[in-house]
Amino acid sequence: MKHKLLPLSETMHYILLALREPLHGYAAMQKIEKMSNGTVMLAAGTLYGAIENLNKHGWIESVGESGRRKVYMITAEGSDILKMEQNRLLHILSLYEGSESNEEI
Repeated sequence: MKHKLLPLSETMHYILLALREPLHGYAAMQKIEKMSNGTVMLAAGTLYGAIENLNKHGWIESVGESGRRKVYMITAEGSDILKMEQNRLLHILSLYEGSESNEEI
């Protein structure tokens, strides 16, 4: 059965990728900005809304606190979702390379 959050939005992708290590929200925002070469800059409200959603679906979980900040990390289910999305995207990329003509798209 297809999950209603799939395919992942760019934001969800970056959050799950960033949370392969335990991070609090602000650190995740910084990591995402770095991972995306400055092209994805999440507002706090966007990030925390997405974190709440991912947590509710069991794809990330709170693993402790850093001061007053909650620290989150991806769960096994979240990792499975990332793997499914990676396979989906690799398939799409393969279609670019497998086009009949050599013209650029």
